[in-house]
Amino acid sequence: MASSLPTELGSTIQAGHIRRHPDPRQDIAPSTAADKRQLVDFHSARRSDIDNDDDDIPYSVLRPPKKHYNLPPLPDLRFEQSYLHSIASADTWWKVLLITARDQVLMPLAQGVLLNLALVGWQHWNKNARVHGDSIGIRLRRWWYGVNNWKLPAPTKRRV
Repeated sequence: MASSLPTELGSTIQAGHIRRHPDPRQDIAPSTAADKRQLVDFHSARRSDIDNDDDDIPYSVLRPPKKHYNLPPLPDLRFEQSYLHSIASADTWWKVLLITARDQVLMPLAQGVLLNLALVGWQHWNKNARVHGDSIGIRLRRWWYGVNNWKLPAPTKRRV
């Protein structure tokens, strides 16, 4: 009796979902190619009908084009909009002056200092790598000379 319980449960669930009065507009499937019957006469088929390329799968289905993703709109990077947004909460003239000094003097100064420190650090590292022969260009050149069995040029002395 316990073994028949799962089968009865399944049939009960199936029977409960049967629509006794289906709506033809919603419940009838649309017609397909399988609904239309055509008789085939093998004796009248020509070779040109068999080799017809119309039955081939189109290339666009086999290899569909890549999806193009739409990027979000670019933010408004004009100074006026961000400046007006910054001073919108300022209620006195000296707060406007401080915000203006911050946006026009301090932030460009800080950005310039950080950029120059990064460039000076890069130049120092690159100069040191060039002197000791550890740069990527030197490694690539050594590899290319080795692949082509070329003789490496003699190192020239440079002033440091």
